Amino acid sequence: MVKTSELRVKEVVNLRDGRRLGNISDLELDLQSGRVVALVVPAAGRWLGVFGRDHDVIVPWDRIRTFGQDVILVDVEDTPSAT
Repeated sequence: MVKTSELRVKEVVNLRDGRRLGNISDLELDLQSGRVVALVVPAAGRWLGVFGRDHDVIVPWDRIRTFGQDVILVDVEDTPSAT
């Protein structure tokens, strides 16, 4: 069993391009089935976060490839670039 606090310290890395997406900020849950539907990774802030944020990266549960000790490897398309 994994606690959400343990998930938050793992970095999410996209296997397609090796890009670090960041750390998990939230989970999307299906309350009827009691299952996690997706991981939410906040987009990189712009210029110290002063001028807002891009859209968050939503990683569907079926796009997660493996949970490592320090990282979560995912396979997603069209991720925003870190700026």
